[in-house]
Amino acid sequence: MTMYIQTLITMTQFNIAEAKAHLSKLIQKAMLGDEVIIAKDHHPVVKIVPISKPQKKRKPGSGAGELLFMADDFNETPDDFEKYI
Repeated sequence: MTMYIQTLITMTQFNIAEAKAHLSKLIQKAMLGDEVIIAKDHHPVVKIVPISKPQKKRKPGSGAGELLFMADDFNETPDDFEKYI
């Protein structure tokens, strides 16, 4: 099966060998909204879908007090970086 990235939302099915060879392109197709199915022996076994974004809005300051460790020399410039200053 020859694979083409299309701008229309479509469902495409690929065998495992094709999916292995073109995984990054299949991930891109799924992120663009296409339904990507991977089949074994012509039977669909896996669908690649993008992970949905968190539904909860982030609240500024919600992580206050959660910093576990900061080195004592955090603000000091390392000796080997002097030539970059």
